[in-house]
Amino acid sequence: MMRLCYRPLERCFGRRSGDGLLWHTDLKPHASGDFSMAVVQANSSLEDQSQVLTSPSATYVGVYDGHGGPEAARFVNRHLFPYLNKFQKEQGCLSSEVIKRAFNATEEDFIRLVKQSLPSMPKIASVGSCCLFGAISGSELYVANLGDSRAVLGRKGFDGERSKVVAERLSTDHNVSCEEVRKEVESLHPDDPSIVVYCRGVWRVKGIIQVSRSIGDAYLKRPELNRDPIFQKYGNPVPLKRAVMTAEPSIVTRKIRTHDLFVIFASDGLWEQLSDEAAVEIVFKNPRAGIAKRLVGAALKEAAKKREMRYKDIKKIEKGIRRHFHDDISVIVIYLDHQKNSFQSKGTVGCISPPVDISSYHSDGVADEPSG
Repeated sequence: MMRLCYRPLERCFGRRSGDGLLWHTDLKPHASGDFSMAVVQANSSLEDQSQVLTSPSATYVGVYDGHGGPEAARFVNRHLFPYLNKFQKEQGCLSSEVIKRAFNATEEDFIRLVKQSLPSMPKIASVGSCCLFGAISGSELYVANLGDSRAVLGRKGFDGERSKVVAERLSTDHNVSCEEVRKEVESLHPDDPSIVVYCRGVWRVKGIIQVSRSIGDAYLKRPELNRDPIFQKYGNPVPLKRAVMTAEPSIVTRKIRTHDLFVIFASDGLWEQLSDEAAVEIVFKNPRAGIAKRLVGAALKEAAKKREMRYKDIKKIEKGIRRHFHDDISVIVIYLDHQKNSFQSKGTVGCISPPVDISSYHSDGVADEPSG
């Protein structure tokens, strides 16, 4: 089953839109409903990666937001799901422990790759990725994350609640801009007064990075790498006594309830532009087909508005330069259909992942505008 994740046709099953840096697939089935995906590239190399694995018994969702380069996100995109599948088979079912083991194995493999690659590619030690994973197995929903990509549930409002739909955040933002996270990091390093520093308008771990958990970022986890002569010469060494970041995921497990409608999984590029509530309202009020593309379009319009521009002007800007206007954005919307007698009634086995780099992807699909 996992081999499907690496077949070129499945990886690029979707359409490039009228915006040459936007890719999407409108609507596909999974075991308990439908899903929609979209990605827009802003960086010179796309640093976001994402994937959905469907089978009759389960659905896996992954959003990986890289930083410092695309290598870590691409690595997670290739290795996390196979580890999940392996450990699930060994244990007999999906569980929080299976998810932790898969995250840890992916992290250890990438750190091993960093050490092997250091002589020829020293900067790989400073490459990392946020990692957001979701799974539906039977009537159970799992969400695990490192970093500040986010999963938000849209559910029906209860009696007494003002809205017909309510946004419920399922993931934890591991970003030191949040006071709670900042205090957590500081409590783990009481002997380091510069563990979290306010610089360039935001809080950062060691004055470098905003997220406190990730895959990769080996130089902030393995002090010995900073003493390596090659990394000292060509990298960005930071004197460390011990690791200042971790790859321990936050995991939420919950039963899917009748009032749960959908879950939005997205990199922080979306959440920088849209609130949880705004994103949930868009999904709730619009048709399913193309809903992920619609969310990306709404975020791009907000980014354009902040610069007193129109979206059609932003889409003319080439990759790299476009990063000054917005980040890479990856969105996956998973619908939860309760009218089905079985959560296994609709699923087919397959894996879909956007192209590794949108700008270099060419399709004969009909170009169209993002929904607005």
